[in-house]
Amino acid sequence: MNPVTGLSLGRIIIGIVSIASPSLGAKLFGLDAAGNPQMGFFARMFGVREIAIGGLTLFAKGKARRTLVLAGMAVDGGDAATGVIALQRKEVPVFSAVAMIVVALGAVGSGAAGLGSKE
Repeated sequence: MNPVTGLSLGRIIIGIVSIASPSLGAKLFGLDAAGNPQMGFFARMFGVREIAIGGLTLFAKGKARRTLVLAGMAVDGGDAATGVIALQRKEVPVFSAVAMIVVALGAVGSGAAGLGSKE
């Protein structure tokens, strides 16, 4: 499977989970959804973003697809930076921060691999 297609489908799945069950998404990253009732609001906003980027990228072609992959990589890079900041400030458990960073950097890597592959 093309890395961009896989990344796009992964974004859509993560987005659906984030919207349908913010507490499940939080648990997967070791976050305390019960202790932070506002988390559902932000998880759903995150989910909508992921579905939009994933869906648009999945169906785009040519330069539009490349631009969307680059935009997604920028967003994922920002997510990784957010994880680093949260880790430094001890705002989330170490596991949570590392998981966020690894997933985000993996998405950046998938985007980069997809840009280098023949579609």
